[in-house]
Amino acid sequence: MLDRIKIVDFTNYIPGPFATLRLAELGAEVIKIEAPEGDPARNTGNGYVFNAHNRGKKSLVINLKQSEGKMLALDLLARADVVVESFRPGVMDKLGLGYEAVKKINPGIVYCSVTGYGINGEMSKLGSHDLNYMSLSGALAQMKDSSGRPVHPSHTFSDYIGGLAASERILAALVARGGTGEGSYHCISIADSMASLMANHVLIEKETGYQNGVSVLNGTVIGYGLYETKDGRYVSLGALEPKFWNNFCRAVGREDWLPAHYSRPENSNPVYLELVDLFKSKLLSEWADFGMRVDCCLTPVLEAGELAQYPYWSAKKFVMPEGQIKMHADLPSQPQAASPKKGEQTEEILQDWLSLKSSN
Repeated sequence: MLDRIKIVDFTNYIPGPFATLRLAELGAEVIKIEAPEGDPARNTGNGYVFNAHNRGKKSLVINLKQSEGKMLALDLLARADVVVESFRPGVMDKLGLGYEAVKKINPGIVYCSVTGYGINGEMSKLGSHDLNYMSLSGALAQMKDSSGRPVHPSHTFSDYIGGLAASERILAALVARGGTGEGSYHCISIADSMASLMANHVLIEKETGYQNGVSVLNGTVIGYGLYETKDGRYVSLGALEPKFWNNFCRAVGREDWLPAHYSRPENSNPVYLELVDLFKSKLLSEWADFGMRVDCCLTPVLEAGELAQYPYWSAKKFVMPEGQIKMHADLPSQPQAASPKKGEQTEEILQDWLSLKSSN
């Protein structure tokens, strides 16, 4: 779908590279610009963070502080459809590569800045990470243990939500350009993107004072929650609607539980205690099979290493043999090169650049 779209990518770590990975899997050509020392993600998590988000891209090393490097970057941007950058606000302008400079040589450019807090305001120049965006957005306060202490996530949700927001905006801008022929500038705030997920919570708190969103989705009813299995694993039961609770109760031979659907998961509730004991009577694998047979919204809580073999994911070949995750499982798989070595395509791109200069 994006076969003729050329993207010049100045981003590092996760949010920007995740955005351009999604676009690369849709067919875009992504030229990843790296400083001489490379994307810091190459040295994060033994390089796994880089490899997870940069397959199918080309790596070009440019020293943007040198005039020749800046000239090369401008020539690339003159021929690009999209530029994505994740420096702090003002850095690209100082380098002479900001939107206004690029628009003069390429009026059709779609220019996207991926930032923590936008380009204006007192927080715009502050450094932050995923955990900061999670906490500031209000999302982290929704993840608390029984004592009320926020739980430190082992997933960088904000980084990925920010990347999704960036790819969404870039695609919308390309659609708009198709109608007008004009490019546009877009600034994605990762904090804003994460806070947009708080729509239910903010409105419900304003109207009712309740801080935790939709109450029946928060483990306050026995038909919608997490239960431990015989082998110390967990399943999620999402039997929120009566039809799913009815299916579950009838399948386990406990129609007497039907009236207790929306009762609370408390030790004073005998149905809840019986339900806990029932789940602990079978292994995770047995409950997983049960959930496939009975339409009651019951699924296993899988670990990362189990996705590849689980029937739903294996049927889609969603986890590739090398451990990569597809971005668009419903689309036919297209072969993609592995994540590039630092500067791997530098010579190829320079030769292309020189040939174009000599022909002009």
